[in-house]
Amino acid sequence: MTYRLSDAAYRLKGQPMFKVLSRIKEMERQGIDVVHFEIGDPDFSTPKPIVEAACKSMREGMTHYTDSMGRYEFRDLVAQNNLKTRGFRPDIEQVLITPSANMNIYYAVQCVVNPGDEVIVQDPCFPTYEAVFSLCGVKGVPVPLMEEKDFRLDPADVEKAITPRTRMIIVNSPQNPTGAIMYPDELRKIAEICIENKIYLYSDEIYSRMNYGDIPFFSPSQVDQCRDYVILANGFSKAFAMTGWRLGVCIAPADVTEKMGLLLQTTASCVSGFIQEGGMEAIRGSQKEVKEMMRIYKERRDFLVEGLNNISGISCRLPAGAFYVFPNIKATGLTSSEFAMQALEKAHVGLLPGTDFGASGEGFIRLCYATEKTEIAEGLKRLKVFVEGLG
Repeated sequence: MTYRLSDAAYRLKGQPMFKVLSRIKEMERQGIDVVHFEIGDPDFSTPKPIVEAACKSMREGMTHYTDSMGRYEFRDLVAQNNLKTRGFRPDIEQVLITPSANMNIYYAVQCVVNPGDEVIVQDPCFPTYEAVFSLCGVKGVPVPLMEEKDFRLDPADVEKAITPRTRMIIVNSPQNPTGAIMYPDELRKIAEICIENKIYLYSDEIYSRMNYGDIPFFSPSQVDQCRDYVILANGFSKAFAMTGWRLGVCIAPADVTEKMGLLLQTTASCVSGFIQEGGMEAIRGSQKEVKEMMRIYKERRDFLVEGLNNISGISCRLPAGAFYVFPNIKATGLTSSEFAMQALEKAHVGLLPGTDFGASGEGFIRLCYATEKTEIAEGLKRLKVFVEGLG
């Protein structure tokens, strides 16, 4: 067989949630009403002060190239804010402004992991990790998350998974898809394991502001202040309802940040100045709207979990963060894929199979509660009728 494209092109996987969304959009064009639980996109609009800051900067002419590392004042603000939230101020050379948290993953893996090397990840985990590994020729090594441990990653399991080829460990807390938050001592231990073994730790903290207060927030970046092995990745999409802005930030050892910046320069040139102005307003502005969104998310979480646990055949633990639930559907007798497909086609409820996030997701589904409470109630009603009809 003659291949028309590059080997790398055939290794591209994309994100499964967008494939489900595409099917839902097709159904909606046919006039079918679908309840959306499938994609992690806040239903809130970006707070007005953030939008106004970006618009004002455009009107004032901030529509040209910027420094590929990010505007100096934005990087400095990130460093100041990091001192407030994580207890240390990184050097300006450690801070990189990126076109989304997704790009942070690609840039970091491409810059510190060689083809054939290994990266340890939680299983289940955000699908983009595996998609990036595939593109870069890197081997992902999954460490299963146990429901009985509330889906927290066990440092002992991580240590057992390390081999001479291990180059990086990725930790996401609060986590997608489970909503789990690791305890501070667990995160500290994993950071210490990485430093001891000279392995990079990629700490994906995109949901760091989405903590409902059950477990104290801790960033493993506090262990080495991102000077040697810890890479702190964050973004604005979730907590600030800025998914469409595509804005991220990374704090890493200076030599890593330099190379990631060159890759950014090669692929995107820079992040738009007016987008960065919006990000600056998000950090320095009032956090009132963010706190209000979190209050509403918590109400929705509690309502959804209670409703799921009232459906025979479904059991759901209360997640500590993010805006996802990861209920167990094994008692229904369906696989994760069968449940998700039938829930969409028969009940018109969009959700994702746990296997979209890794093999350990079998027997689970993921629902995102970035939707109004009335819609959640309708979705629960439809799911209850669907599951009861399976018997």
